[in-house]
Amino acid sequence: MKWIGRRQSNNVDDRRGMSSGGKTVIGGGILGIIILLLNVFGGENGQMIAPILEQMNQGQSQPATEQRDLTAKELEEQAFVKTVLADNEDVWSKIFEENNLSYKKPVIVLFSGGVQTACGNATSDSGPFYCPGDQKVYMDLTFFEELKTKFGAQGGDFATAYVIAHEIGHHVQTLLGTSNKMRQMQQGKTKAEANKLSVALELQADFYAGVWTHYNQKMNNILEAGDLDEALSAAHAVGDDAIQAKMQGHIVPESFTHGTSEQRKYWFMKGYKSGDINQGNTFKELGL
Repeated sequence: MKWIGRRQSNNVDDRRGMSSGGKTVIGGGILGIIILLLNVFGGENGQMIAPILEQMNQGQSQPATEQRDLTAKELEEQAFVKTVLADNEDVWSKIFEENNLSYKKPVIVLFSGGVQTACGNATSDSGPFYCPGDQKVYMDLTFFEELKTKFGAQGGDFATAYVIAHEIGHHVQTLLGTSNKMRQMQQGKTKAEANKLSVALELQADFYAGVWTHYNQKMNNILEAGDLDEALSAAHAVGDDAIQAKMQGHIVPESFTHGTSEQRKYWFMKGYKSGDINQGNTFKELGL
């Protein structure tokens, strides 16, 4: 991905140089795996697991944080994230303005190990997620190495850009009221029915990531050979069917919350090819 030399956003809060001095945080073992399965590319699930995380974190000490300088690699990662976020700000501000709306810029928080959010405390095992409560995206960038080693994704900088764009897609859904409407629709539904609504929300975020790619390519000519393959490989790796097959050896479709690998790739590419936010009604297309 071509990114060096463009505007960088001021809305990145890099906390990776902070250490909690040995504080015990939630994660690892069975709980970590459960949170990962629920929340990878998290969206609304950050709120769903918040009460559990808060309950388990009650009573833990909060030692003073320690600060260290970021490494050269971390500074380069920070510059990349700032550039991708700036690209998202420019694209979505343009789309919102074209539709007589005002775009509120979100914040991306980079962290290591654990983090406190308006949706509760979380760890790296949660995967990248968006918290509607504070309208921030939370990311531990070590996730992308695990995406390659544990889930077989191709990796690459555009895979990271795709994930960021997906999470910003959840912010767009919050601003447009889609997320709140989805939660209302889930009330009174069976678990399987509620899961289908969650799938529609996640696929729409993939679609928005594709729309962002479409606009950003026109505005900044960002794509290099293999970039789309990196995004599709990441989308494939985090499909519910791929994760379940990898983690438990069998697939339970009624428990899907994010969509299959093929669905995720399809909706990303539909957004990329069309560049039209009006073609992203995943709820209607899934019969919901």
